[in-house]
Amino acid sequence: MPFCSKCGAQIGEGYTFCTKCGARVVQAAGKDILLAKEDISPKSRLATTLLAFFLGSLGAHRFYIGKTGTAVTMLVLTVVGIITTFVVIGFVFLAVTGIWAFIDFIIAVAGSMKDNEGKAIKNW
Repeated sequence: MPFCSKCGAQIGEGYTFCTKCGARVVQAAGKDILLAKEDISPKSRLATTLLAFFLGSLGAHRFYIGKTGTAVTMLVLTVVGIITTFVVIGFVFLAVTGIWAFIDFIIAVAGSMKDNEGKAIKNW
């Protein structure tokens, strides 16, 4: 049985990620299994997913992972959309932030979202 070079945990055959720390397992030439250096974010994937689902249009999940620029953009678009709903244009803003939040939710569930430092959010 191979061991994770990052955390030292035992890795089963055929795994693509270490079950303890989430580092990616790479098949080397031959039978050796090595772990590529992949930084894992300390942020919670569950918290990111729940924030994206319940408060996604307000950008709460992006505030949580440290992407404040896009979080403020989502928040402003949602507030402008709510204020201008009496005009048809408000629904366009709300639709944009809704679709954006839904895509972020899917990316978070899949474990492909990265925090502001570029580290993958893998740990539940």
